[in-house]
Amino acid sequence: MGTRVKVLRVFKDLHKTRREVFRDDDRALTAARLKINEEFKKHKNETEENIKEMLKMARAVETILRENVIQGEHVEENKVLLRPRKSLLLDNVPYSDTPRNKT
Repeated sequence: MGTRVKVLRVFKDLHKTRREVFRDDDRALTAARLKINEEFKKHKNETEENIKEMLKMARAVETILRENVIQGEHVEENKVLLRPRKSLLLDNVPYSDTPRNKT
């Protein structure tokens, strides 16, 4: 796959993740869109080696956004409503000091 295609794929993936992560938050959606576009425009004339490194970083950023960011909304003075996406919800496994024996 050519470098141009890879760059466009990462660009689209970042925007898709931005829309998922910041759903219903116009200010965050706009700020993220502007930042993504600004960074890609700023580095459009980079060398092939630099582009490969930047693609790795962009993939890492996309993964961090997708796996670690949770939306929160202030509902009262000392209360925040968290809105985790279904992909972030994990099974609740209780902690145990003693390991279970496999049967």
